[in-house]
This record gives sequence, C-alpha cells and structure tokens, in this order.
Amino acid sequence: MDSIKIKSILVKTVKYITISLTVILALMFVTPLIFSDKIKEEIKKTANKKLAGEMNYSDMNVSFFKHFPSLTLTLNDFKLNGSAPFQKERLINAKEVSFGINVSSLIFGKSIKIDEIYLSNSTINIKVNKDGLANYNVYISEKEVKKEEEEAAAIKLDHIEIINSQLVYDDQSTQLHFDAFSFNYLGKGDLSQDIFDLYSKAKIGKLNILYQNEHYLMNKKVDADLITKINVNSLSFIFEQNDLMINQLSVDFKGKFDFLKDGYNMDFVVKSTDSNLQDLFTAFPPKYITWLGKTELKGKTDLLLTLKGKYIESKKIAPELNLDFKIRDGFINYNKSTFPVSNLNLDLSTSLPSLNPELLIVNTKNISLNINQDYLKAKMFVKGMNTPEINAVFNSKIDLEKLNRALGIPDIELKGTLVGEGKAKGKYDPQHKIFPITNANINLKSGYIKTKYYPNPITNINILTTINNQKGTFSDLKITLKPAEFTFEGNPVFVEAQLDNFDDLAYDIKAKGTLDISKIYQVFSQKGLDIDGFVKADLVLKGKQSDAEKGNYSKLHNKGTLELRNILIASEYLPKKFLIKEGIFKINQDKMSFDNFLAAYGQSDFRMNGYLQNVFNFATTKTGVLRGSFTLNSTYINADEFMSKTEVATTNTASSSSPEVKSTTSKVETGVIMIPTNLDLQFQANAQKVNFNELTLSQAKGTMSMKKGVLTLQNTGFNLIGCAVNMNAKYQASTPIKAIFEYQIKASDFDIKRAYNEIKIFREMASATEKAQGTISLEYKLKGRLNANMEPVYPSLVGNGVVSVKDIKIHGMKMFSAVAKKTSKDEIKNPELSKVEIKSSIKNNIITLERFKFKFAGFRPRIEGTTSLDGRLNIKMRLGLPPLGIIGIPMTITGNKDNPKVKIGRQSEDLEETKDTIQ
Repeated sequence: MDSIKIKSILVKTVKYITISLTVILALMFVTPLIFSDKIKEEIKKTANKKLAGEMNYSDMNVSFFKHFPSLTLTLNDFKLNGSAPFQKERLINAKEVSFGINVSSLIFGKSIKIDEIYLSNSTINIKVNKDGLANYNVYISEKEVKKEEEEAAAIKLDHIEIINSQLVYDDQSTQLHFDAFSFNYLGKGDLSQDIFDLYSKAKIGKLNILYQNEHYLMNKKVDADLITKINVNSLSFIFEQNDLMINQLSVDFKGKFDFLKDGYNMDFVVKSTDSNLQDLFTAFPPKYITWLGKTELKGKTDLLLTLKGKYIESKKIAPELNLDFKIRDGFINYNKSTFPVSNLNLDLSTSLPSLNPELLIVNTKNISLNINQDYLKAKMFVKGMNTPEINAVFNSKIDLEKLNRALGIPDIELKGTLVGEGKAKGKYDPQHKIFPITNANINLKSGYIKTKYYPNPITNINILTTINNQKGTFSDLKITLKPAEFTFEGNPVFVEAQLDNFDDLAYDIKAKGTLDISKIYQVFSQKGLDIDGFVKADLVLKGKQSDAEKGNYSKLHNKGTLELRNILIASEYLPKKFLIKEGIFKINQDKMSFDNFLAAYGQSDFRMNGYLQNVFNFATTKTGVLRGSFTLNSTYINADEFMSKTEVATTNTASSSSPEVKSTTSKVETGVIMIPTNLDLQFQANAQKVNFNELTLSQAKGTMSMKKGVLTLQNTGFNLIGCAVNMNAKYQASTPIKAIFEYQIKASDFDIKRAYNEIKIFREMASATEKAQGTISLEYKLKGRLNANMEPVYPSLVGNGVVSVKDIKIHGMKMFSAVAKKTSKDEIKNPELSKVEIKSSIKNNIITLERFKFKFAGFRPRIEGTTSLDGRLNIKMRLGLPPLGIIGIPMTITGNKDNPKVKIGRQSEDLEETKDTIQ
C-alpha cells in the first residue's frame, strides 16, 4: 500500500514538473513574441533620447536563450559613433550587443528596465584629444532628460559582460595609449545608483601600454580581480581592491581617479611584494623575453610605484611620480656561464615632482654584486639636472668579459679588468665654479671592445685616471690621465694629460697617433657617416690658460702638428655642417698656423692660409675668444646657406565642424646669419662669385673682420651687373630673427634696366624705373634692420645719398603720363634726363626727394616731394613751359605709383609715416 502511494505521488510530481517546465518553456518562447514589438519600440525610443552618438545595426531579435536565463534583446552588426568632437569616428563596433530586460518591468511596469549588457566580438575605441575632450560621453544622463520623457526604457545596469573583444585607449592629453586584445570582462554591481561598487573580473590575452610613444608593456597576459567604487555625479573612481597577474608577476593596485573640468586628479599605488626576480622579468618588453629564455634568474624583488596629484595641461600642473625598487640575493646566469652574477642587491628610490626632469631625484642606496671573487659596490644620490647635487661612493674590481657573459649583453664583446674606487659629494655648478669634493681612481687594463657593426675590435685599451678635489671648487680640481691608449686597425693612439685648476687651467698634454673617425664610429653604431673623418696628431701642449689670455706666449710650450681630412664640424650658429677636406695645423706656442687649408660649406668652397691664436683657451672655456688672421680664396660662396633656422609654432583648427578642436604644429623658418661673439678674426677675402639674397656678385675683394658678434667689411669691391661697386658695411645679429646693418655704397655708371631686372631691393625701392633705360651712378648711406629672411624692414631704414643721372630715358612711367594728360602736353609723357643729380633721404618708410631740375623738349620740370616705400606719392612739380620756363604750371601728384592722381595747385596732405616699432 505504501509503495503504491509513493508511486502515485512520484507520478503526480513528475507530471506537475513536466507541465510546469512545459509552461515555462512555452512562456519563454511566447513572451518574446508577445512583447517583441514593445521592446523594440522602447529600445529605439531610448536610443533616440539618451544616446548622443549615431547608432546603427543590421537587425534585432528577442530571446531567453541567447544569454540564458536572461531575456535579452540582441542587435547584430552593432555600430555606435562617439560624442563630439569625434562624431564621425567609431566608438563601438560589435558583432552582437545584447541588452538584458527586467521581466517584471516588462509585464507590470510602465517602462522597460535594462539591467544587463553583453558585447561579443567587439572593438571599442576610446579617444581623448589634446584638450581633454573624450568620445565616450554618448549617454545622456537621467537629469538631462525631461520629466515627460521618463516613460522610455530606463538603463539601470547591474551586469556588464564583454566577450572576446578588443579595447583601444588613446589619450593625447596625457600621451597614454594602450591596447587590450582577447579582452574578456565581467562586471557586477548596482550601476543605477549614483555611488556603487563594481566587482570586476578581467582577462586580457595581450596588453600593450605606451607612454609618450615608449613601450612599457608589450604582449602581456593579464588576469585581474577588481573592486571599484564609482561616483557617477563627480566622475570619481576608487580602486579599493585590485589583484593583478601580469604574465607571472603578482601586482596589487589601489588608488583614486577623478575627472576634473580641465584635467584629472590621480592617486595610484602599484605594489608587488616579495616577488620572484624571474616573474618580474616576464612583465618586461618582448626584447627581454628572448634573453630571459636563456637566462637563469633567482632572487626576490619589491616594487612600489605611486602617482599622486592633479594633471591639468592648460595650467602646466602635473602629478608626482615615485618609484621604489629592491632586489635581494639576486642571481643571473646567461647561457650557463661559468661565472654567474651572484649576491645581486639593489635598493633604488626615484622621485619626479610635477613630472619635471629638472626636479628628478635618484637615490641608489645600494647596488652590489659578485662574479666569483670580483665585486662591485656603489651608492649614488643625484638631485636635479642642470646643477645636480651628488653624493656617490663606488668600489669595484670586475672582469668585464665575465660580466658581459654572465649578463648576456647583446651585440657587444668586452674584455679587460676594471678596478676603481672613489667618492664624490657636493654640487656641480659650472656657472659658479662649484665642483663636488671628489677623490676617485679608475684603472682599465687590457681593454677590448668589439661590436657586430664592425669586424675589427678596439684593443689594448689602458686607462689610468685620477680625479681629485678637496675644496669643492673648480680651482682645486685636478685630473690626471696617465696613460690613455688603445690600438685600432693597427694604429696605436697614445694620450697623457695633467689638468689642474679649472679656474686658470694649467695643462700638460701629449697626444700621438692616427685615428680613422668613420671606422671608430662604425664600431659603436650601424649608421654610416656622411663622410670619412681622419685625424693624425703629434702634439705637446703645456701651459696656463691665463698666460694664453694675457699673451705671455714665452711661458707656453705648445708644439706639434695636427692633420685633418674630411672632418665635419657642427655649430649651433650654422644650419649646415662645415667640412674640412684637408688641412695641416702647425702649432707653436699659442699660434696655430695652416697652409692651403681646404674646406666646404654646402655649395661654398674655401681655401685658407693664415693662423689662429688663443685656440686652447677658446676650446676649453666658454669665455675664450678665438683670434686669427688669414686670407680666404673661393670660387663660389652661397651666403644664403649660412642663414639659421628657427622653429615657429602654429595653431591649426582640426575641422570646420569642430572649431574648438585645435592642434599645434611647428614649421621651420629661416633666420638671420648669426655671428659668434667669441671670435676676433681678420680675413682678406677674394671670391670669384658670391650669391646673397638673389644678388650675384663677381670678383669680390675686401677686408672682413668678425669681432664681438659684429661683421665689418672695409674697402670691399665687387662687380654687380657689370658695374664696379665699392662698399663699407657693418652687420650684427641680436637674435635668430633680427639683425641690424649699415653700409655705404658707391656704384659708378650702372645700367638702370639691368638693375631693375636683376636686383630685388632696387626693384622694390625704385619700382617706377620699370621701363627706364640709361646709365646712372649711386652714392648712398643706409642703415636699418633685417627680418628672419634677411630682408630689410622698410620702416627701419634710415639713410641719404645722391643718384647721378648720366643719360636716362623714361618710358611709360605712369606719373609722367598722368601729368601729360592733365596738362595736354604729350611731349612730357616719356622724358629724357641727362646730367642731373637727385638727392634724397629715407626715414620712417618715406623717401624725401630734394628739389631737382632738368630740361626736355623745351620744358623745364622742377620736382620735389616724398614717396613711400610701398608706392604712395606726394610729389610737388612745376612744369616750366617753353621757351625759358619762366611761366610754369604748379601741380601736386598723389595716389600711388600704379594710379597717380594729378591736380593743379600746390596744396596736398603729407604722407603718413610708418615708424619701426621693434627696436
């Protein structure tokens, strides 16, 4: 009986369960069909009202089975554009996006509630421009929606899932970029609240992080378990508990991130404690992973990275970065070396306030290691960059070959024994002649360097150096280099030096050997040189800097030769490199003589003979002045190539649709020719051809000097457009974009038509002579300012002089044509002048013509007045009528050279002056 009852109950139970399941399944199939239209309509309404970005998809469907047991609306081939100013760029591109629907709100509520989002096989591109404007602000919050529109579907999330997707974050305001591939994310929390906790799990197949275009992480696996407190109202994120695995390195990450109106506020702490040294290297960039595969690593590490403070680009505010890093009992053995690195210990702290390199503090409290019986022990503290505060101690005895093999340093082979010890404490400030108190000895024996870039090594490297300074001043600094020698390509090079008192440098230097600079360069770099460089020295230099400065040459003992061939010299004053093709310097005391010294600069060539003085003082100090005198011969000089280059910032608008988005670029403009202030040189120059600012000078001769930044030309003669010209001039550049000049010029009997056609400045200052023919002479003084293109700034010009007309015919000059038309005297239309002197002066952009007369066809014109350098006219003219000119017609000519206006009478308004505003 009991068994029958039990059987009956079981049958009924199975029956009811089956019926229930059937009903549930039926409802799961039917419900989406019943409510499909309502769901789709509400979603469309929500998208239109609450999305600021353009949304598109191919089709949609509703089902319980897509993400069972949730009822979801799925949009296929989903595309969503970003918010301004990225409206035309994709924010999300996904194969599928599913929205989880709250079933009770669907059946009983007035609005549909979306509480889940699923993204599958998606690409998410997050962008922030230089002004901090982001593309992800596409959701219009509840407060921005009008009350009468609140009946639409509400998005109140508590579940976000991203499956097999790619995330790209590119923030140009902070120069931070990262890519996450094979990105899987699950986030849970009541996202409908203003303040909520988000529990997240994330797995990334490959993570790349770049900062300022430098790779910090590449192709790293990440496994993260995160708890984040989010405040929607203030856009604040608090990372309460974040356990990360970067490859095999365990990292704890905590902190806070706030979005400000014009930037960010950050407080991040990244910590890894008691990790294995091996695991740390698995988080390094890929190029170290190859090395890691052949390397045995042991030891423990601690890492603490903090970033705290505000980042506001517009106000130049940046956070403080701190890093503490320790290695304990480290062991490194590359490729099973016989002598591994052991007892490796490192205690390093760095601080970078405001991310400003000038405030950098590096405190290496300890670095030590052993290789068998060899050792290295050091401590170093450095604060600041320009005038660093230094406290360093080191002691070492290292076989470089053993160290090289144990560490597996790529692409270089080292040998030799490096023995050294020393201390340095104090500030390095060359401007105030301060040097750290120092006592150091460094000795390298039997050194050897070979790289993959050049087949032969540098061998027999022996360096014995002592540095001593007991008072912390430049005057107490002593450096001894005895010896320094090496052999390269069979050529030995030997140097000995004793340097004392850097306030008044006492030097004793011996150098002998031959050096092929191009081949030496190839040992250390695979990049080729523009030319081959060759130096051969046999020198003895002994003396004091003060004796060289005062001219006490009898107290100096400087002798020897220095041979140069195909050497490039770069200077901050010149945009191109100066090439010494060949030259032998003969050094005697403070004088360096040279004969037939061949050089080139761009298209220009030079052959020089002469001497230089005070060379050693000039080369070793910033205040030393190089003196010299020599002759310079050239077949061609292109002076335009000596013009400096200046970067000028320009601001461009990104697009017409987004005028607020701007980008800053820089373009290179020419600058004036800079004359170094530490030169005192005299030249007797002879050049067959000189090109300068569209002028071609031939057979140029004269005396040129450079002293204290001023270039002076005396009795300079040259041929210009077939005319003999004599000139004296001065030139000085005060900044890369400003120079002042003055010159006197005398040119006899030059063809006015050729001058107009071939001389730019003549064409601009005497534009009325366009159709003139004949011969004139010129004697003029002029001074003024040049702009960055080495062109005269007209309002700055001041000068006076005389133009002597020998014989000239003026055809088609609009001023005389207008006079002829006004007076009905066609004879004056194309006048001819001979033996006339026209005196004039220039100031404030105005040329003032003194009264001059001439005769033509019975007429006796008399002209005076003013014209401007931009062509405006205020000329007073009296046209004396035949036969004797006693009776005349007074006229004023105004307007401009292209449209002169003639009226009878003497009254006219003075031309407005234009003064030079830059002094």
